[in-house]
Amino acid sequence: MDKEKKLENINENPPYKQESRRGFLKKSSAVMALALAPPALLKAAEKDETIASYFEKIPLELSVNGTSHKLSVEPRVTLLDLLREQLHLTGTKKGCDWGQCGACTVHVDGKRTLSCLSLAVMQHGKEITTIEGLADGDILHPMQEAFIKHDGFQCGYCTPGHIMSAVACVREGHAGSVEEIKHYMSGNICRCGAYPNIVNAIKEVNEKGGSI
Repeated sequence: MDKEKKLENINENPPYKQESRRGFLKKSSAVMALALAPPALLKAAEKDETIASYFEKIPLELSVNGTSHKLSVEPRVTLLDLLREQLHLTGTKKGCDWGQCGACTVHVDGKRTLSCLSLAVMQHGKEITTIEGLADGDILHPMQEAFIKHDGFQCGYCTPGHIMSAVACVREGHAGSVEEIKHYMSGNICRCGAYPNIVNAIKEVNEKGGSI
């Protein structure tokens, strides 16, 4: 089988699809349980062949900020941990790690996604964009410029997630009014309380129009 056919086969049948839905759900549940287990229990569990299989690495191909990557990851690894720990893209922040704060927001095939709740193996063949991928070299993205202009941040920890959601909010056509912006940005928390300035930044970018 030549290289082109191999890639075609991988795209049509990525590793995570090569088992039944029931089997995948059972494995996912086990992986979640192991992820929350104490280190001592994990060490003992690795000796069990069935459980050890959940730690076996799976080949993964995806594009991040326009760069293709061929990786090997354990089924339990989240997209957030893959970005931060394997690709060293630390702009995407780990806040609550439960999908409640929005600090880990990235774009997957153009749609905003909470990377802390997304398994890395589910992103096979997809295009990921992080905060590092918005600027064009030294030229900031219009949303980044607007956040600076309107002081849309204080401590800055939540800012990457806010900006990624803000870009998606405008692209989705959900920035027509202050109320609409507040509603569609409600998944992102700013503990410093910079919400009015964030709304103003998004409103300005939307009003200027153009491709973002």
